[in-house]
Parts: sequence; structure tokens; C-alpha cells
Amino acid sequence: MNNLIACCGLDCESCEARIATMKNDDALRSEVAKKWCEMNNTDQITPETINCTGCRTEGVKFAFCQSMCQIRQCVQSKGYDTCGDCDEVDNCPKVAPLFEFTPEAKKNLGLVQ
Repeated sequence: MNNLIACCGLDCESCEARIATMKNDDALRSEVAKKWCEMNNTDQITPETINCTGCRTEGVKFAFCQSMCQIRQCVQSKGYDTCGDCDEVDNCPKVAPLFEFTPEAKKNLGLVQ
């Protein structure tokens, strides 16, 4: 599986934080920080925190992805590459909300055609 597909099935290649990191684009970091603050009702996301090379790749991770993402923690604790490797994925309360909000994640994991 493509290493730029996150544990949950999101496509890191299209993530604005990864794009800003790979291009070292501070203007995009500022845009992403502002957008993510609004989306998450916080003021704690700053342009300086927008650095990520991808969930399953070597390198820096966005703080949430690195240490707070329950999905990534679960996948790693079970020794899987992604949720797609787990027999319990269809009934998983951790990933279900993400699949509802972003149905293409299931497709990225090969769970649907």
C-alpha cells in the first residue's frame, strides 16, 4: 500500500500540512493553521506547528498525528500498517466517524471498490 495513505485511510499526499512541509511554504502553513483553528475551534494551531511528512513515513509529524491520534495509536499497537489490516474495522468506534465524514478513506484502504 502507498505509504502516503495514513493509518485511517486519509491521503497524506493531498494534505495541506504535508504539502506546506514538502514545499517549505510558510504562506501555506499560515493558511492551514488558520483554517484548522477555525475547523477545530481552537487558537492552538500555529504556522510553526504545520509540519508533517505523512502519517506512515519517516520524518516530522503534525502534533495531533504524532501523539494524539487514537486511530494511529491503535494501528501501531496492533502492529498493522493501516486500519485496513484489522478484522474489527467494520465495527470500530475510533475510525467510524472518519469514514462517515470522509468516505474515500475506506476506498483508500481497499475496503470498498
